[in-house]
Amino acid sequence: MNKQDLYNGTWDMVSNDNLEGYMAALDINFATRKIASILKPQKVIKQDGDSFTFQTISPVLKYKCSFKIGEEFEEVTKAMDHRKCQSVVNWDNDELVCVQKGEKRNRGWTHWIQGDKLHLELTCEGQVCKQVFKRTT
Repeated sequence: MNKQDLYNGTWDMVSNDNLEGYMAALDINFATRKIASILKPQKVIKQDGDSFTFQTISPVLKYKCSFKIGEEFEEVTKAMDHRKCQSVVNWDNDELVCVQKGEKRNRGWTHWIQGDKLHLELTCEGQVCKQVFKRTT
């Protein structure tokens, strides 16, 4: 599998570290943070060269984001805090790195694959949430 199709597939969450701290940095209320902490969302990624569509699916949330590597786009972070950001995703070796510019400082994410696992680090104002997903298809 090469970089051109590495991320394609369906991924089930297997671990979620510091989601609470990350969501608190986004000013998300206590009740929503508690509900989110028990969910195990699934990611569906469709990759066509440098064009991507990421879907996050759980019983209470469906979020879809499409982008092309290197092209800035306006993103409304409906999956989290409903803020508008100017986002851009680039390759850093085999990692996808997103910088989200907006109201919150040092916000973004990094995805990479190690073995059969998809890793995601979400960052905002010094908080880092580490999530791991296992490929199902």
